[in-house]
Amino acid sequence: MSKGITSKNDDYSQWYNDIVIKADLAEHSSVKGCMVIKPYGYSIWEKMQSVLDYKFKETGHSNAYFPLFIPKSYFSKEAAHVEGFATECAVVTHYRLKNDGNGNIIVDEEAKLEEELIVRPTSETIIWNTYKGWIQSYRDLPLLINQWANVVRWEMRTRLFLRTTEFLWQEGHTAHATAEEAIAETEKMLDVYADFAENWMAVPVVRGKKTPTERFAGALDTYCIEALMQDGKALQAGTSHFLGQNFAKAFDVKFTNKEGKLDHVWATSWGVSTRLMGALIMSHSDDSGLVLPPKLAPIQVVIVPIHKGNEELAKISTFVDELLPKLKGLGISVKYDDRDSQRPGFKFAEYELKGVPVRLAIGARDMENGTVEVARRDTKEKFTVPQEGLDIYIAQLLEEIQQNIYNKALQFRSEHVTEVNTYEEFKTILDTKAGFISAHWDGTAETEKRIKEETKATIRCIPLNNKQEEGVCILTGKPSSQRVLFARAY
Repeated sequence: MSKGITSKNDDYSQWYNDIVIKADLAEHSSVKGCMVIKPYGYSIWEKMQSVLDYKFKETGHSNAYFPLFIPKSYFSKEAAHVEGFATECAVVTHYRLKNDGNGNIIVDEEAKLEEELIVRPTSETIIWNTYKGWIQSYRDLPLLINQWANVVRWEMRTRLFLRTTEFLWQEGHTAHATAEEAIAETEKMLDVYADFAENWMAVPVVRGKKTPTERFAGALDTYCIEALMQDGKALQAGTSHFLGQNFAKAFDVKFTNKEGKLDHVWATSWGVSTRLMGALIMSHSDDSGLVLPPKLAPIQVVIVPIHKGNEELAKISTFVDELLPKLKGLGISVKYDDRDSQRPGFKFAEYELKGVPVRLAIGARDMENGTVEVARRDTKEKFTVPQEGLDIYIAQLLEEIQQNIYNKALQFRSEHVTEVNTYEEFKTILDTKAGFISAHWDGTAETEKRIKEETKATIRCIPLNNKQEEGVCILTGKPSSQRVLFARAY
């Protein structure tokens, strides 16, 4: 099986695209800017979705669903929000088509909507309009709702999973009686995202706050998790927003508190998307294809028989039939690939490309010796191990692979966080080493904008629990009390 994957050192962007396409994760749609998520790619997303959904419910949230279409007037009620999304909105203006008499389908000009509808770029406005009817008293709070949905943000330049016109995500929207409760919720959900990224995706992340310039439109504070890809660029992997009372005031969502007084509720929103698929690919994969952490791999173990004739295959299959329930009983997803339409070498290459963490090869000699050949996808090492106790060995190996993949990504990030103290140092590191750059900033939007315009690097976050240290801004020389993380980003 010829993989035809471009080396990531030669062309990282093409390498990424090759893996997405050749590993059967997704493909470009005939609808410009949109993608088709193929079954193998969607099965990884389903595993992500399943874990996150469990975590949301464990923290008291319930799922609901809100309309795809949002009246245009709703957006105008929160000024910062409409300004932040105005250039990305798809708008529905008519509700009917007709035949023009020449065999062409055209828009019926007489079927114009009284009010245009925005195709959901995010759901704060429609949800807060709905919450007005759900919340009257402190007894109705907190209201903890999550939605799994698709959204549309009109993009001119798209990349599969990373930036497409339509994508899949979840968005949490919660209402609280006090600012303190809402801030606690915002921080808690950031921790949920960070835990998922590190312990399931095996991607180390930096927890931080966005600068005012980079905040979500309509938020008082935006918290984020930032990950570092193998090309030294950052990727925002999840955000959690403290919305204050902005949306409650915009939609007049009030409640009677315990003292019998009316007040506007306090709000949060938080979300992750199929962009996590891009993060997963770019954090771990190599020139042979995907490298998947076992916890998110649709197939954790594949077994390939190597045989001559049906008699040898029958003996191998008898052993595999006994092994499969043992592995499944340990919660391990396993596939026995006994297809006779492809040779073992083709299968080896196919499962390497798809990132299956563990491959077992069993031949006639293995059956005689009571052994199997085990291949690890993360290190490409091969071992011969006894058949006895193989299920326990595999379970332990999967845990080891999960940890090793994380450790490798963590080491890469540690080696690519550089402290700089001058603007010249800053620009040199950006162009030679990349990664996160820890530097002092004077706190002004003007300086942030100038650095971005001159270097294409942005402030990714102000790390939480940042140490306080006296310094001067790398650009202006003005006093600064802490460092922030800069990087070029996706």
